[in-house]
Amino acid sequence: MKQLLEFLGLIALVQGGMGLVHEFTDWHIGLVQRVGFLDGHEIYASVALVVLALALFAAAEIRKPAG
Repeated sequence: MKQLLEFLGLIALVQGGMGLVHEFTDWHIGLVQRVGFLDGHEIYASVALVVLALALFAAAEIRKPAG
């Protein structure tokens, strides 16, 4: 379970970071800007993904290792 939380945290962190890079540099990367209902709220969604990633990493640290 710990590895799953870390993996999901990594995915959320990468997508949130790429969303922020897209907003500030106009590079066309990441999935946040491709989601239609987030139109105009991409920065908030990207920051939320980064915060979610930090929460997932914290939850993974609390979990005991398997075995």
